[in-house]
Amino acid sequence: MHDTLLTVPEVAEQLRVDDTTVRRWIKQGALEAIVLPHVNKRTAYRIRRSTVDAILRKGQEHAQ
Repeated sequence: MHDTLLTVPEVAEQLRVDDTTVRRWIKQGALEAIVLPHVNKRTAYRIRRSTVDAILRKGQEHAQ
């Protein structure tokens, strides 16, 4: 099964937080991400859609 990889801005939009928050969660180990090879100063990450879906499900459970 293929799991779509999302960018930091895409994850931020779905979770309704800022890109900086998503990057902080990744660095703190609170959000699992894949680190891509990069040449820029900023590290490039990809987050599995299944990871984001699990966070959204968990949030809906707490809201009920």
